Amino acid sequence: MNKHQIKGAVVEAAGKVQKNVGKATANGTQQVKGAARELAGKAEKAYGNAKSDMSKKRDKDLERHAR
Repeated sequence: MNKHQIKGAVVEAAGKVQKNVGKATANGTQQVKGAARELAGKAEKAYGNAKSDMSKKRDKDLERHAR
């Protein structure tokens, strides 16, 4: 796991909490801010996943060419 995957998961979870607090308190602004934060977290996590996948592919390619 890389730092982007971790940070994305944390931001996504915080966004879910903020969105749900907004729902519970009927605060539309907090709901929207929470949804945006959740989406930002998902994007960060997706970037981290892509970065990890590319790193694994690079490592496999380097290992294959080293033989």
